[in-house]
Amino acid sequence: MQNAVSSEKLFEFHFPAKPERLCLVRALVKRSAEVLGCCEELADKLVIALNEACMNVIQHAYKFDDSGEIMLEILNNDSQVVFRLTDRAKLIDLEKVNPRDLEDVRPGGLGVHFIREIMDECDMGHLPNGEGNYLEMTKTIY
Repeated sequence: MQNAVSSEKLFEFHFPAKPERLCLVRALVKRSAEVLGCCEELADKLVIALNEACMNVIQHAYKFDDSGEIMLEILNNDSQVVFRLTDRAKLIDLEKVNPRDLEDVRPGGLGVHFIREIMDECDMGHLPNGEGNYLEMTKTIY
């Protein structure tokens, strides 16, 4: 994870790994982006990226076990916004986290593609001592 010493933490939000809770995440991301001065188009794109990232945690890390918890941190880092997701799921195989080939036309599986297209930087890995996974996404906002 990046060193966010100069970052201002806007929010730290813990929520159950349940798809129906993502409406709260979308609202929080949208409003945070607007407060930070993002235009509506960028705010909407950030919502898409965070929704996809959270759904990937629910589906692939927790395997729809809704007893798990996801933590979302939103940080203001000068001209960038940083979104950090952490979970306490089993360690994911980082080598398998790749965007699907866009020529492979079928429903689903485009979350990683959307995230990489929208965000400027993405860093993912495992928490210390094998305690879970993290995804940190950064977007320049001005």
